[in-house]
Amino acid sequence: MASIPEIFSTMSYGPAPEAAAPAHAWLEGHDRRFGLYIGGRWTRAGGETFDTLNPATGKPLAQLTQASAADVGRAVRAARAAQSGWWDIGGHARARYLYALARQIQKHSRLFAVLESLDNGKPIRESRDIDVPLVARHFYHHAGWAQLMERELPDREPVGVIGQIIPWNFPLLMLAWKIAPALAMGNTVVLKPAEFTSLTALRFAEVCSEIGLPDGVVNIITGDGRTGEALVTHPGVDKIAFTGSTDVGRIIRSATAGSGKKLSLELGGKSPFIVFPDADVDSVVEGVVDAIWFNQGQVCCAGSRILVQEGVAERLVAKLKARMETLRVGDPLDKAVDMGAIIAPVQLEKIEGLVRRGEEEGARLWQPSWSCPTDGWFFPPSLFTEVSPAATIAQVEIFGPVVVLMTFRTPVEAVELANNTRYGLAASLWTENINLALDIAPQLQAGTVWINCTNVFDAASGFGGYRESGFGREGGREGLREYVKWKRDGEDAKGGTPARGSARRASRARTAGASASSSPSLPPIDRTPKLYIGGKQARPDSGYSLPVLDPAGRVIGEVGHGNRKDVRNAVEAAHKAAGWARVTAHNRAQVLYYIAENLAARGDEFRRRLAELGGSAEQADREVVLTIDRIYTYAAWADKYDGAVHHTPYRNVTLAMPEPIGVVGVVCPDEWPLLGFVSTTLPAIAMGNTVVAVPSGRSPLAATDFYQVLDTSDVPGGVINIVTGLRDELAPVLAAHDDVDGLWYFGSAEGSAEVERLSAGNMKRTWVDLGRGRDWADTREGAGEEFLEQATQVKNIWVPYGE
Repeated sequence: MASIPEIFSTMSYGPAPEAAAPAHAWLEGHDRRFGLYIGGRWTRAGGETFDTLNPATGKPLAQLTQASAADVGRAVRAARAAQSGWWDIGGHARARYLYALARQIQKHSRLFAVLESLDNGKPIRESRDIDVPLVARHFYHHAGWAQLMERELPDREPVGVIGQIIPWNFPLLMLAWKIAPALAMGNTVVLKPAEFTSLTALRFAEVCSEIGLPDGVVNIITGDGRTGEALVTHPGVDKIAFTGSTDVGRIIRSATAGSGKKLSLELGGKSPFIVFPDADVDSVVEGVVDAIWFNQGQVCCAGSRILVQEGVAERLVAKLKARMETLRVGDPLDKAVDMGAIIAPVQLEKIEGLVRRGEEEGARLWQPSWSCPTDGWFFPPSLFTEVSPAATIAQVEIFGPVVVLMTFRTPVEAVELANNTRYGLAASLWTENINLALDIAPQLQAGTVWINCTNVFDAASGFGGYRESGFGREGGREGLREYVKWKRDGEDAKGGTPARGSARRASRARTAGASASSSPSLPPIDRTPKLYIGGKQARPDSGYSLPVLDPAGRVIGEVGHGNRKDVRNAVEAAHKAAGWARVTAHNRAQVLYYIAENLAARGDEFRRRLAELGGSAEQADREVVLTIDRIYTYAAWADKYDGAVHHTPYRNVTLAMPEPIGVVGVVCPDEWPLLGFVSTTLPAIAMGNTVVAVPSGRSPLAATDFYQVLDTSDVPGGVINIVTGLRDELAPVLAAHDDVDGLWYFGSAEGSAEVERLSAGNMKRTWVDLGRGRDWADTREGAGEEFLEQATQVKNIWVPYGE
């Protein structure tokens, strides 16, 4: 049987001929010349230009503009002029813009991925499968935080104008890390991408224009360090967010000292990769591949120092060498390539110089037997053994595909070696002993610690470093704090706060659409909506229907008269859809956003229906607007209602995890037939439950119209089931049903008492209104964490640690 290297050598790989065609067509469409994006407009200042090169070939890709200090000033003024208006439109409007950015990135994911690989040199598999999906994830996630800002950060306001400087190793992803939270919190942005890798930022600027993002909210300026210096020192910038080298970070810290600018720095690293003797060595090998040869090692948190227990070091080294022989280095657009090109000659020279230094200091270098391509800038995966902890290559960030391996004997020694660095960005440890893992992790001086994995990122989790790896966090709730400040008496978020409510109302009025129209003169075609069970329309078992009346007592339609058997079928369908609880929270959020999108597209239809059911045109319009806002709220919460770690007085970590209840029966309120239905069913499904809903008895047609929206919004069959009929007949059936896990009832005091009494059969959780009623238009009474608490139950997991 042939060896793996022999198999690879006989296989034909290579990029598809059309792989780069969309990107080159886009470049040619601009004559391969790009200006600056300032105030929503493109400008080619008549000054200096420079070329951006393809690392895989060394050939020019495009000509970019070197922004001058005057250009930076214009961008800052444009951002300042836009900031108060961006804050005033409110969180929901900002959420919709961020959501639109996410959707556009997904729609153009292929173009973004190819551009990124052409510009940066990373393999297309990484751009396509890791970077671009994470970019969309960040905009989705922060759309949710924009929606929730007023509730979750009630005493905060935006910082103002943010200057952002990003590196060349993850050009588009770093842009998302910076721009998404800044915009969500009401700030405006002037962003400078790295001079080596500006193309995806310029394409992103076009996306901002395409979705109609207000002028000046995002400004993109290109250039080298001179442009960055002008941005850092500009007095009109309220905060600088920088990702890059520690040396440049020091310069920025000095330049902004005493200026009052807020500052966050995500800098370099020399991250330890700790392997204990009980680790799964094969998994460790693949972990090393991800830790140091991902993106050619050009990762600030790369696991560039392997610390392995000496008893397993020899076996690990042998397996690593075998794995390195199978790695493929070549054209980044080749889907079979594992490593692409180094970003630029200057970086390649730095890597080569440090490798020579390592050999000179006595370390032993091992590289695979095959050769790298001769065109472009490539460097093979490299392993150093027999390395001293004080060696240059063990202390200096190489920022290339070079890993050093050292050994330890005891866990204490492993911690000492791991912390023997001026950096503190990340660490990875590998062991099958969770007791040991949770004992070691708190001792590592790093902002992120991965257990049995590495280089794992998500928008919901904060990322940042200790010591010379910088300060501040990006991602998660803690990342939002970098883009807000505490409100002070008399201050108004750059002029935005006092007018915020009126501006939001004006915004809603602008986007509301047409009011209800008069009925046609012809008689309507008879249509009796069916029940909605298992994602399909179902005739009621009884075969009967109930009339729906308008306020004047006229019959305007009929709905099915559901009974006990219909409830039984709906509960069975809800149980069959239990896989919804295992869908990722991010995916559930996307489905909810899609529901809002489709409801908005049919807004006029629902306005007419609500007006027909008894509301004025203005009331109907308000209900549709509030309903879309409410859906956004629960889409936002879907991946943010987190658990906690309890500080129990033992040597353990106690994890409190909210879980869905299961099948939840919901008896909806009569008031606000559309808003009330959405406000009671969507928090349940956002948390992973499935629902059997009894809609408003007086106005059920709004809910039966709504299931057509569900049909077009990727909601799995059985997640929401709708049984129309008489409240007093259906609520007791749900309350007594042993396969219903929880019941919410928004009705009379007598009905509430009946529900609670009948629920004793299987001790299901109930949440009843006791006839008190709610203001469903109010964000505190009609939405919020109270609904999420009722939709979840907490599981506490105790994890002991310590030797």
